[in-house]
Amino acid sequence: MRKVYITGLGCITPLGNDIDTLWANLLKGVCGIGTITRMDPADLPVKIAAEVKDFRPEDYDIDKSMIRHNDLFALYALAAARQAMDDSGLRVGEDIDPRRLGTAVGSGVGGIQTFEREHSNLINSGIRRISPLFIPEMIANIAGGNVAIAHNAQGPNLPVVTACATGTHSVGEAYRLIREGRADAVITGGAEASVCQMAIGGFANMKALTTATDPMAASLPFDSRRGGFVLGEGSGILILESEELALKRGAKIYAEVCGYGNTCDAHHYTAPHPEGRGAAEAMRLALEEAAFKAGEHLYINAHGTGTPLNDKGETAAIKKALGEEEARRAVISSTKSMHGHMLGATGAVELIISALALKHGVIPPTIHLDQPDPECDLDYTPHTARQWQADLAISNSLGFGGQNACVALRRFNEE
Repeated sequence: MRKVYITGLGCITPLGNDIDTLWANLLKGVCGIGTITRMDPADLPVKIAAEVKDFRPEDYDIDKSMIRHNDLFALYALAAARQAMDDSGLRVGEDIDPRRLGTAVGSGVGGIQTFEREHSNLINSGIRRISPLFIPEMIANIAGGNVAIAHNAQGPNLPVVTACATGTHSVGEAYRLIREGRADAVITGGAEASVCQMAIGGFANMKALTTATDPMAASLPFDSRRGGFVLGEGSGILILESEELALKRGAKIYAEVCGYGNTCDAHHYTAPHPEGRGAAEAMRLALEEAAFKAGEHLYINAHGTGTPLNDKGETAAIKKALGEEEARRAVISSTKSMHGHMLGATGAVELIISALALKHGVIPPTIHLDQPDPECDLDYTPHTARQWQADLAISNSLGFGGQNACVALRRFNEE
């Protein structure tokens, strides 16, 4: 089993459209949530979201034809993948055989904006007005397919669709591809662009979204005032490489991917298990594979959605996975307090954040944690970033259908 390293990062997020801006805003505790601007929110049941700002796909070497013929979620993925490949310096055809470069880029919902547009065409103009590109623009695997085309990645292509766990499962499966020798490098992550009427209506009507109107009191992980998550969007892409390839070409290394847990609650199609059973097992599996030892400094980037059920269930899961003593030693944060819940993209972005926390020795905060829930009684890094060098980081993602994913990262020692 080979070691796997992260060698490139790219992102499009509500906190910035490049890694440096994202990281700087996280450490400053910037809130990327605001009043919805993509449409008039007057008649919407929810007025706020964590939107991507100032995104120009042409800035990322995406040609005009691709821009015209892709849903926004796929354009986010293409832009983040371009950044990540440039950051890695990996040269396809020189450093790596294209047949040994894989892709694992997923989406929880896929092209829902395309679906909304074409449904309107159907209702208003009839079936003949549906675009012939409706299906390829909408399907959830098209982001991964187009990323593979853009970078001549001819190896395994594994788009994952596991709701809010998509991004984390994608990275976990990419790690396995390399670890087991099925690829030498993988472009991996997630993408989502669901700030539209259909998605907002669906989530709001099932009472999953907060109805808060103040962006500074909306995404409230582990706070007793929490009332639902804030819909976000964007993409996070990581380049994973085998140790042999990364060291041979002198790649910059952010962290080692060293553990992965994938479980199902088998409990309910939307609600998490109340005792965090599946989530705890996913964490336990990832930590076991990572050879975590009691007393090591552990950072946990929590799923931390700010919903009443998730946060207390995840707290219980952390205690179950680690034991009470180690759970209280761990340093935890939910960065969704700043960038909202990016659905299928969120796990990949949060793994990027975890890798940066390990590399820089700083833990990003959980902002707006003013009234901690007594049932959420661990160290959630309230309000401000903290200088603290973690040895290991895990990132949790828990999705509808009882999907649980946890990926472990270990700090890379350059000496």
